[in-house]
Amino acid sequence: MEKIAHQKFLFDTVFDQGRVVEPVRPRRAFTPEEMEAARAEAFAEGERSAVAQASAEAAAAERAIEAHLAELTRLANEACGHLSETAHAHRAASAELALALARKIAGAALDRFPCAPLEAALAALCGEIATEPRLMVRVRPDCAQRVEEALAVQAEHLGLQCQILVRSDPALSVAAFSFDWGDGKARFDPAATDAALEKALIEALAADAHTTDAQNTSGGHS
Repeated sequence: MEKIAHQKFLFDTVFDQGRVVEPVRPRRAFTPEEMEAARAEAFAEGERSAVAQASAEAAAAERAIEAHLAELTRLANEACGHLSETAHAHRAASAELALALARKIAGAALDRFPCAPLEAALAALCGEIATEPRLMVRVRPDCAQRVEEALAVQAEHLGLQCQILVRSDPALSVAAFSFDWGDGKARFDPAATDAALEKALIEALAADAHTTDAQNTSGGHS
């Protein structure tokens, strides 16, 4: 009996709605031009992928840098705020110390030279009272005699011809005095002057604190 060789079925035939369709067979050979084009396309695709990845990494790095810069800015503003507050506290303490020292020095000077403010006032007012016939001076009772003698010497030194009358006034504070020459008056009160200086200092420090707060607020929002 003759043996029949069977041919292997390759499934080459493709049917589409009863019609035979020629199957798409993969190419097994390419021209050098096609190989070069495929190589160039693959290289371009890889380059695009690398550029995209590098761009993404660069964007991420930029965002991280911006975040770090923002944090550094916040910390710098916070540090500047603390420094401003410290500087204001230092200025306030220095001003208060200076005022306290000024009080001590002024008190010691008035104790040693009680007539010096009156002599200085008489010299300053010399032009205004030069033609006046009389100058009324009021001081505390405990220094009236000493003031009268000192002003008599000062008036002679200044060439004043007016009569200087010294009167006691128990209502005046220590080292306070008043001048009255008819057309004008002058008054000196160390306690009132000290209070005015303290008020001016408080207002100056308050203004400085307001400026410091405004700068800190502005820096915090920048």
